[in-house]
Amino acid sequence: MTVLLREAIGDRLRHARTTKRRTLRDISRAARVSLGYLSEVERGQKEASSELLASICEALDLPLAELLHKVANDVSALDTMERAAVDEPAEPVSGEPADGRAASASASGFEGGRLVPDTAGTDLSDLRISPTLRTTIRPPKSKAVLAA
Repeated sequence: MTVLLREAIGDRLRHARTTKRRTLRDISRAARVSLGYLSEVERGQKEASSELLASICEALDLPLAELLHKVANDVSALDTMERAAVDEPAEPVSGEPADGRAASASASGFEGGRLVPDTAGTDLSDLRISPTLRTTIRPPKSKAVLAA
């Protein structure tokens, strides 16, 4: 799964805005950008021009260079993880089919995806979850209980 630059920029802009406890309305007014367009930029649906990014960063009191540096690190880390995932062969978990159709539990116990390690950052927006292909949800195995 390739990360788009506009999505990475949007994630970082939203993170900066929410960390400073600012609303979309505050930033859109300060940056002189429509609220709807700013929302689309944050969600990665629109690709902002360099002038628009500079204006949004100024409204957030965030240097443009710092934003771009953080985005570059995010994209680089995710790209490195994707290459590592392709290079290492998948090993089936005991009791599951060897074709990899069932989701395996990671070391942390998370099922249905895998946590991407070594992602820089200290808050939840820096946590990336990559979905696995063909997730199978099974009911828990239960034993019969007799009540008297």
